[in-house]
Amino acid sequence: MTAVPVAHRSELRNVAIVAHVDHGKTTLVDAMLKQTGSFGEHDSNSTEARVMDSNDLEREKGITILAKNTAISYKGKHATDGPITINVIDTPGHADFGGEVERGLSMVDGVVLLVDASEGPLPQTRFVLRKALAANLPVILCVNKTDRPDARIDEVVAESQDLLLGLASDMADEAPDLDIDALLDLPVLYASGRAGAASHNQPADGELPDNDDLEPLFETILKHIQPPAFDPEAPLQAHVTNLDASPFLGRLALLRVFNGTLKKGQNVAWVKNDGSVHNVRITELLETKALDRVPTESAGPGDIVAVAGIPEIMIGETIADPEDVRPLPAITVDEPAISMTIGTNTSPIMGKVKGHKLTARMVKDRLDRELIGNVSIRVLDIGRPDAWEVQGRGELALSVLIENMRREGFELTAGKPQVVTRIVDGKTHEPYEHLTIDSPEEHLGAITQLLAARKGRMESMSNHGTGWVRMEFIIPSRGLIGFRSEFMTSTRGTGIANAIAHGYEPWAGPITTRTSGSIVADRAGVATPFAMIALQERMSFFVQPTEEVYEGMVIGENSRADDMDVNVTKEKKLTNMRSANADTFESMTPSRQLTLEECLEFAREDECVEVTPEKIRIRKLLLDGNARARATSRAKKQ
Repeated sequence: MTAVPVAHRSELRNVAIVAHVDHGKTTLVDAMLKQTGSFGEHDSNSTEARVMDSNDLEREKGITILAKNTAISYKGKHATDGPITINVIDTPGHADFGGEVERGLSMVDGVVLLVDASEGPLPQTRFVLRKALAANLPVILCVNKTDRPDARIDEVVAESQDLLLGLASDMADEAPDLDIDALLDLPVLYASGRAGAASHNQPADGELPDNDDLEPLFETILKHIQPPAFDPEAPLQAHVTNLDASPFLGRLALLRVFNGTLKKGQNVAWVKNDGSVHNVRITELLETKALDRVPTESAGPGDIVAVAGIPEIMIGETIADPEDVRPLPAITVDEPAISMTIGTNTSPIMGKVKGHKLTARMVKDRLDRELIGNVSIRVLDIGRPDAWEVQGRGELALSVLIENMRREGFELTAGKPQVVTRIVDGKTHEPYEHLTIDSPEEHLGAITQLLAARKGRMESMSNHGTGWVRMEFIIPSRGLIGFRSEFMTSTRGTGIANAIAHGYEPWAGPITTRTSGSIVADRAGVATPFAMIALQERMSFFVQPTEEVYEGMVIGENSRADDMDVNVTKEKKLTNMRSANADTFESMTPSRQLTLEECLEFAREDECVEVTPEKIRIRKLLLDGNARARATSRAKKQ
């Protein structure tokens, strides 16, 4: 058997920055861009924090949602033959956006694993490491935030190495080509992304690295991550890994060239996911410099570029040589675990603001557009013209979709999140999560009680002697629906909970996630302070005085388990008598303002969330009180 000739592009590196959420990926990439002079002198990005988080939601939530790429031109001491281009992929750290991580890893030749110097490896660390090892990518360990006062650097390095070797042994059958010796010789760096500093030397806990720049990080990337390899005799092969849009060029396909050369104006073969082949022309070819895309004439093996001219191209498809078509394997992502019904708004006060997007056609078109760029979302027909089942990896991924639609001017309804079940050997199986919790010791009892009620089983518990305890649970995914708000209340806002997919296990039985009932408006009108003051001892309200309500709208939370219909529009009868406390409302308890995520958590199976650009409300599926009573009676008889 003849060996395939292999060549390398020594002036190029492709690397992904991977980590658990909030371990400092985006901040580190910012420092890499600024220290290499990638921003122009008058570039407005040069003074911004977390420039890679370009989406409004990413900036508000402080997390990365979309995988993005940037190109750094490095001219350090090892770049003797001219500058080296380092293509950096900044991937999400939240398990709900695993599809973005999958795509990011398909574009690179190595990963920099960032681990917090205090928190150490967490569930998403395991997730991204497993994906990197399955792709046989070399790993560089970077312990970030060494200047945290609660840093424990020695333990974190040991935990990370143990995790790597443990995963490697678990994946012996799945990835037989894994180089165990390379994992044992894992390069370790110590950094502070915020300070823009990295070092090979381990600092004391809570101290900054003994170096004031990121030169050691760049050196390690060049030494341990191989330049892109290619077959000089192979025809053109390029993989579509992401999509974008330009107001001038239309749909842009972001792709990595594996073999051959791609040129502007070239006629190529477009291999679709269904196997069909179409001849198309590349009308525009764009390369990345820092955060900008600029026109270029050609791209070679290892380059990550954007092309225009193929309006219906999708993620996972291949651009190939028309004379010798060799498709690349499709990108696979984890199966969806959570679903919800999304449909048009049917409340009595829908469409009151001009310009809102209301129709079923508009909502369906928007969901179809989401499928183009989001490989981890599925949209299923449920036999209704005005509603669809949308499946995703988790609650957060689905709530981000709904929030984006709300900001784009859509009015819609979203049902309570449900789990996606499977039938295995005639029995129902449901998705489970591996839940990791960090909390102060005094909340240990409350947390275990809370999770026991949600069918969680404890796998391990460790105490680092810092006053905090770490617990690991295996819990049904539906046990985590509505969990976060109760958890934050139980730990007084101090606890940290992170979950990742664990697989499918048999159905765990009924789970009671909410013990309180709903307060429901029994008629349409305007909420009055007089009525709310009279009712507030028995309930807490979600609506403000003078806010418009309608029959069937959930306006508050009952202190008891049952739902209660109330008249919140009642007005004080006018008389000729005056009293000392008339029209005095200082005793009124402020209403709770629920976010979209809190509304989705609070809603029961017979409720849904009404989402409009101005307001988010909870309502009953059946607005008429008599209809709800008949439905409840029929359910009891069954």
